[in-house]
Amino acid sequence: MLQRFMALVFLFLGTCWGSPLLGQGEKGKWTVDDVIHTEYMSNVEFSPDGTMVLWSKSRAAEDKKKDKFVRDLYLTRLRDRTKDGFRTVRLTTGDDSDHTALFSRDSEDIYFLSGRDGGKKLWKMSVFGGEPQEVHEFKNGISNLEWLNDSTLVYVSNEGKTLQEQELEEKKDDVVVVEDTSSWKADRLYAFNVKEKHIRRLTDNEKPVQGYAVSRDGKYLAYVEAGSPHQPSDAQPKSKYYLKNLETGSVKQILQGLQTPRELAFTQDGKGMYFTAQLSSDPEWDGAGIGQLYYLPVDGEPRKVELNWENGVGGITVVGNDVVADLANRATMREAFYPRGGRGKEIALDSLKDHVSFLAFSEDGKQTVLRYSTASKLPRYYLADFSGTAVTNLREIVTLNEKLRKKDIARSEVIEWKGYQGEMVSGILYYPADYTPGRRYPLMLSIHGGPSSMDLDQWSERWSTYPQILSQRGAFVLKPNYHGSANHGLAYVESIKRNYYEPEMEDITAGIDRLIAEGKVHPDSIGSMGWSNGAILTTMLTVRYPERFKVACPGAGDVNWTSDFGTCSFGVSFDQSYFGGAPWDDTNGKNYNEAYLVKSPLFDLEKVRTPTIIFHGSEDRAVPRDQGWEYYRALQQIAQAPVRFLWFPGQPHGLQKITHQKRKMEEELAWIDTYLFGKERKDNPAFKEDSPLAQLLTKDTVARHGSLFGVMTDGVLLPEMVSLGKDTISIARFELTNAQYAAYKPNHSVPEGSENDPVDLSREEARTYLDWLTDRLSRPARFPSTKEADALQKKAHDSGAKENTLNYWAGYAITRDEVADLRKKVDELTTTLVKPVGSFAPVKVNGRMIYDLGGNLAEYAEQGHYGYSAYDFVDPATTEAPAETEHLGLRVVVEAVK
Repeated sequence: MLQRFMALVFLFLGTCWGSPLLGQGEKGKWTVDDVIHTEYMSNVEFSPDGTMVLWSKSRAAEDKKKDKFVRDLYLTRLRDRTKDGFRTVRLTTGDDSDHTALFSRDSEDIYFLSGRDGGKKLWKMSVFGGEPQEVHEFKNGISNLEWLNDSTLVYVSNEGKTLQEQELEEKKDDVVVVEDTSSWKADRLYAFNVKEKHIRRLTDNEKPVQGYAVSRDGKYLAYVEAGSPHQPSDAQPKSKYYLKNLETGSVKQILQGLQTPRELAFTQDGKGMYFTAQLSSDPEWDGAGIGQLYYLPVDGEPRKVELNWENGVGGITVVGNDVVADLANRATMREAFYPRGGRGKEIALDSLKDHVSFLAFSEDGKQTVLRYSTASKLPRYYLADFSGTAVTNLREIVTLNEKLRKKDIARSEVIEWKGYQGEMVSGILYYPADYTPGRRYPLMLSIHGGPSSMDLDQWSERWSTYPQILSQRGAFVLKPNYHGSANHGLAYVESIKRNYYEPEMEDITAGIDRLIAEGKVHPDSIGSMGWSNGAILTTMLTVRYPERFKVACPGAGDVNWTSDFGTCSFGVSFDQSYFGGAPWDDTNGKNYNEAYLVKSPLFDLEKVRTPTIIFHGSEDRAVPRDQGWEYYRALQQIAQAPVRFLWFPGQPHGLQKITHQKRKMEEELAWIDTYLFGKERKDNPAFKEDSPLAQLLTKDTVARHGSLFGVMTDGVLLPEMVSLGKDTISIARFELTNAQYAAYKPNHSVPEGSENDPVDLSREEARTYLDWLTDRLSRPARFPSTKEADALQKKAHDSGAKENTLNYWAGYAITRDEVADLRKKVDELTTTLVKPVGSFAPVKVNGRMIYDLGGNLAEYAEQGHYGYSAYDFVDPATTEAPAETEHLGLRVVVEAVK
């Protein structure tokens, strides 16, 4: 399939517990980490024999210093079922991404590229197991693999460094000559025989190859050649498309006169290609428009495939000799099947309709892997049978985000309202977590980039937009598909050309007015956030409606269109399309193009009264990085509202470092908490969260009766119980204390000063206490089950060396061989090593603070015990609890009320 590297670049655009009783997050709340580390199945491919599926998933690098996401490869065997579904194995590990993976045509091997060893090697592994093997190293690089035949891969590379490049490198001369055609390196297409290790050049193009497609029989090669180094900026001259017959060597130019053809893919019989191209009123600038579907016979001219669908097509996938199309359907996508030469028909998806994305089809076209989600349903991935007109026999192929599925998820719906010129505008509305009809809530706009992008009724939570967190804070979230958005037809997407801001402002404010009129939103509690064009619109909203917005969080947005024209990587084509002409064009009797001034918020920022936090990456070329500086400096000098500017070093238009994504979200949420929700900021630059002071402050919040830990109920001191989640168990925050045990057994001896020490008990004494407590609570009180104790033991082992154990008393990293000698010194003591409960920092269990889990006394379980006493050694070589321990106490577990 054609890899598109050019065309219009849009403005942006814990520990798994075995026991379900211990697996829920704190009250189902979403965290920043939950959003950033959500899992997705991607790059899906069927094996040629249809028995396996290859896919990838990203994760954080294990070495946190690398501060990046990496991608691993996975293999799912469709003929190997387990009780949980299909057997899936992780194929690759490490802190380098593995990508561009392909099955061999006999389905026995997998070839892939990787960031390991400099990223210039082709790797291979057997589907039957074993370590990856290096196939060949390509000193000039390798990318974009496709099979030419059973033993030959096509790839993109170049001819290597020129003499001039080598000399400059030797001199450490890193000067860049901008858009220098004399040093423009031509990426070309090459063929590599994996058996003979033979390389041959397939194309002799003088300009870089931007993408290609190859027919399955290896006869035809279609590729696209870049127009110029400045083409990304001004869309001139246009890229050229070629079709090469690899048997005869003949080459012909194809697809002239079409705007930005993309997604070229050959039919299975190699007789033709499907592709899409844009329809717009300004193709000279690669202007935003709608997608149209075409078919090109290899021996003929392209012909348009009639979609019978007004809003156009998004993506396509060739299936056999036919094509599946994603039809633009406002706030959703509609899936349709178009047989070659026949009339298209919507694919029957029943309850999944308009919420499905096809990720891959088997070679015979009879199976598919699809993703299903809505704005309020996490993605699920299914293997299904495919007949062209229907999808049947859905089976979940892999389960991701199991922890997140236990979170509370905001209710959402697609809404529509009248906007610019009375036309209907669509949007996604998320409700507050505690929504009660008749009550008014704050509203946060989350505005998409583009502008010719869109928000769909599908799962969309990431560092730039996170409705779940805002919903649980008590706000409505509206994602409006303003005029200029894609998916709503040609007139809609083009309505803002030479009319920028006007339709969008009317659309968005009309959406706000509707929610206010319905009694949902409080008119004095409205904010806006967005990245790229979402930031551009957020900024203008605060300029034109300075009293309406209480908070603004723009990221990577323009404020000065005159400087954008020359410094944005696609500034000429974008600004020509949306503003009409260049900044120096004479308009309306002036020797400049006044649209660039009238439409630039910079010249009206003195009107802003909204507290504004600005984000920008230092290497952003999509929205020039100095736009952030101009924005900040203006608001700082005007001094009519609080302003804060975060500059992310080394980051492009979209933030890539994990720490940067997290910092952006945390800063943004703190800003929203302060200015939208009116919460006083609790952060203190002099306060360290894991300091002794923090520990003491945390302990001050636990239940006490005077100086005694616990809850006084009907005059009886009982343990404080902490719920681990909805409809699950509660666990004692502390081990049972002397004072609490004495409330049950008055004759229990409690030396002065030891009231809050944990009580050392026999199993029988502990059991009789639990029986008594069960009667007091009218709920079953018990020991932790074996499964729960195993999970608690893992926590205890992780923290034990830092809690009240022999490791702590040693004062150094004691080894197993030194324990016996150290115990001899302990035997000399006349005092106890046991301390009052809560003397050490707590550990988190499902977000709740639990004390002394790793030390003080070991604790009884239903069978045996777990944890460590102050006299026990925490052995780093094993996670198991000591087989024998002399000091045992009780941590109460109470069943949930059914």
